[in-house]
Amino acid sequence: MILPIDKSDAILALRPNAQFRLQGDVLTWTDPKLSEPTAKEIQTKYDELVAAQPLNEVRAVRNMKLAETDWVVTMHKELGTNIPAAMKTYRQALRDITDSATSLDDVTWPEKP
Repeated sequence: MILPIDKSDAILALRPNAQFRLQGDVLTWTDPKLSEPTAKEIQTKYDELVAAQPLNEVRAVRNMKLAETDWVVTMHKELGTNIPAAMKTYRQALRDITDSATSLDDVTWPEKP
């Protein structure tokens, strides 16, 4: 599960490792090295992060599904045998899922062999 986005995520995306306090909507900038982003910059980045959230949720589930089959690939590599074609096809379909899905609501997961 991916945690909800908040304004501090937007600030850190704009100014990685910045030092600040955010209490409600009140930002106190304490970083002597980095410039404070404007309210408009923060809101724009926040909106971008929120818009990207549904696809990030798809990626998180996809990554879990890939991890569930990593052992198959590892086993075949260790044994020096071929990875079954059905498993290769399944894993590639998982990697390609973000080409068609935009959220968990509209994703069609491939069938695991």
